[in-house]
Amino acid sequence: MFDKKYTQFSKITILAIICLAALSRLLPHPPNFTPIGAIALFGAAHISRTVFAFLIPFLALWVSNLFLNNVIYAQMYPEFYSGFVWFGAGSEWIYLSFAAIVLLGMFMLKKVSVQRLLAGSLLASVIFFLISNFGTWLTAGMYPPSMEGLIACFTAAIPFFWNTLAGDLFFTGVLFGSFYLIHNRSHIFTGEHA
Repeated sequence: MFDKKYTQFSKITILAIICLAALSRLLPHPPNFTPIGAIALFGAAHISRTVFAFLIPFLALWVSNLFLNNVIYAQMYPEFYSGFVWFGAGSEWIYLSFAAIVLLGMFMLKKVSVQRLLAGSLLASVIFFLISNFGTWLTAGMYPPSMEGLIACFTAAIPFFWNTLAGDLFFTGVLFGSFYLIHNRSHIFTGEHA
């Protein structure tokens, strides 16, 4: 599942970071300032088996969505979230963009560097913006099914894009930085070498 170079401690650290990042979605935050893109990039960079590079981040996202949809959003928007919600409205577009970001990370982050992380975060934000808003335009019924409607949808989403970009940059730095800090310190205490 993981690269052979990782110790058992490092593997547990990777899983813990993904889970903690998913849990951070439950904290109050500006709209779209979330670790979704960062979780996808982090899992793609550190989980070598493709199926698990998708599965583990997807499970973290889905479980956090279950809580958000059925506890937080159900209280805030009872007209949209009645009964148990396994998948929120339009979630297929979120998961599609998430899968595209995992693929991006698999190709871009075979070797992790600051430049690649910055570029990956920027591209993750763009991918999420394009796919999720295209899905909103196509299926939500909020915009006319025309080029003008598509442009209006993307235009209305621009303020959210800046939050997505800030969240992707911030959380990518936190996830990758935390892992490398913990990973390097664990070698100091255990005497292991990467």
